[in-house]
Amino acid sequence: MNFTADCLPFAQPGRFYRGNLHGHSTNSDGDWRPAEVVRQYQQNGYDFVAITDHFLEHYDFPITDTREFRSDDFTTLIGAELHHGTLASGDIWHLLALGLPLDFAPYREEESAADVVSRARQAGAFLAAAHPNWYTLTVEDIETLGPVDAVECFNANADRYNDRGDSWHFIDMLLAREQRIGAIAVDDSHMRPSRDDFLRGWVHVKSASLSPDALLQALKAGHYYSSRGPALHHVEVTARDRLVIECSPAVQILATGTGPMALQAVGQGLTSADFDISEFETPWLRVTVRDEYGRRAWTNPVWLE
Repeated sequence: MNFTADCLPFAQPGRFYRGNLHGHSTNSDGDWRPAEVVRQYQQNGYDFVAITDHFLEHYDFPITDTREFRSDDFTTLIGAELHHGTLASGDIWHLLALGLPLDFAPYREEESAADVVSRARQAGAFLAAAHPNWYTLTVEDIETLGPVDAVECFNANADRYNDRGDSWHFIDMLLAREQRIGAIAVDDSHMRPSRDDFLRGWVHVKSASLSPDALLQALKAGHYYSSRGPALHHVEVTARDRLVIECSPAVQILATGTGPMALQAVGQGLTSADFDISEFETPWLRVTVRDEYGRRAWTNPVWLE
């Protein structure tokens, strides 16, 4: 995935579907059964959800089968949170894998974390590093894995658990090393009131249909943006070095680049911005929209070749 301007989702065919990519059920350490997790997301206006229980021997290596909950207007992605191998710190890995087959085999003793990532990718999965700031993942750690598709830029569970829900700094460091990677916002829902990890971070995926295969294809192509509230209606890098943004009412619209570089529009009820980026000396940028409540929406990083 190259994440150049033509990978932005807004001009892609289809429509946006809202979904949560990271959550747990009673099949691992969640408080709700899978059927209730699905029901709650569907009732709250989501189009799809992934239940990603912890793929650990302690829970008998679950891959939660949610196919029975699919309908014409709501679907599910099959996945798990993978944990195999250790970081430099000694902590175990937390890797989100969406699109796993239900018979994905448990870890083999001789496998490394990179081996498991490779095996999941060969099985067709979308791979994302979960909550890097939550457990102080390092850039050197993630570089041992080989290619992954995304990093969680916001994780609601980590936000309330140890005030480390935002991981954009980590993603920006990867970008500084010329790693082209997407960014996803998630709940990491366990449905515990003390965590406030429900309906707080999601993705909007632009897809030709709501089928699981189409959604996975769109995720792998980078055709999505992430949000905690605001909507992005259109983002485009034009042939004349303009960055054009249309959004729901906001108080700040930002284009962030390498180092401290940024362009911004500030005001009440902003619904658009038009930035001249002809002298914005950065190899990549990302767009952030902030509303009056401090909630944000983000594009994936865009490389400006």
